[in-house]
Amino acid sequence: MTEDNADKDAHAPRYAVPAVEKALDILEYLSEQAVPVTQAQLARALGRQPSELFRMLTSLERRGYLRRDPASGGYALTLKLFELSRTHSPYDELLQTALPLMRQLTDEIGECCHLSVLHRDRLLVLAQSESPKPFRLSVEVGSLHSAVGTVSGRLLLAAMPDAARTSFLSMQADYLRLPGTGRQALMERLADITDRGYDHSDSEKFIGWLDLGVVVGTPRSRTHAALTLAALKPQGQSDLLWALPQLRRCADEIARQAGL
Repeated sequence: MTEDNADKDAHAPRYAVPAVEKALDILEYLSEQAVPVTQAQLARALGRQPSELFRMLTSLERRGYLRRDPASGGYALTLKLFELSRTHSPYDELLQTALPLMRQLTDEIGECCHLSVLHRDRLLVLAQSESPKPFRLSVEVGSLHSAVGTVSGRLLLAAMPDAARTSFLSMQADYLRLPGTGRQALMERLADITDRGYDHSDSEKFIGWLDLGVVVGTPRSRTHAALTLAALKPQGQSDLLWALPQLRRCADEIARQAGL
């Protein structure tokens, strides 16, 4: 063995598995990207040939770790890794911080609140604190909902960078079913949400249901969640805006304690 080869072997990782290394390179790189990345862009970033990545990308997409943007052909991570690692969830710290504060909020205002994030093309409910009232609404933890047709979903869409939101909506079935006027109305509503910092609805999904929500996190945060109140509609009450100051204080404190 020559001196050059010996030096090269000394610095090479022991027991390397090329296919595993390639898959991890892809997952780790995509985890740092805000928008989908094409096969060619990924190859340049990783110093590989596009043909080297094709089968790996296809396999990761088939197994649910990646999703492909139908418009750009770019790849982005799904929450499959989150699903596999619930006991070591990237949201563990957020949940541990949020739950006591959410319970404090429900005790203070007497209404249910839930915490949600975007998961693939849907809204995923991460946590809930139930109202102490004998008659109350309840949202199942782990349930999936429309990102377009919910207060929580629209809050998170409004918090997205423009390019990421465009990519997400291109895969959102509820959005694609909207007529042109409906899509325009949604974009105007998202702009309004950005300006005022909250969203609310009256009987959007069911008669007699009120929602009010705010974003947890700042524009600089890598992670965003939606904190939303859900309440039965009392006679003579058309919204939950009276609870907005308490809701905002709770969301701000969750973000502060979680470092968002």
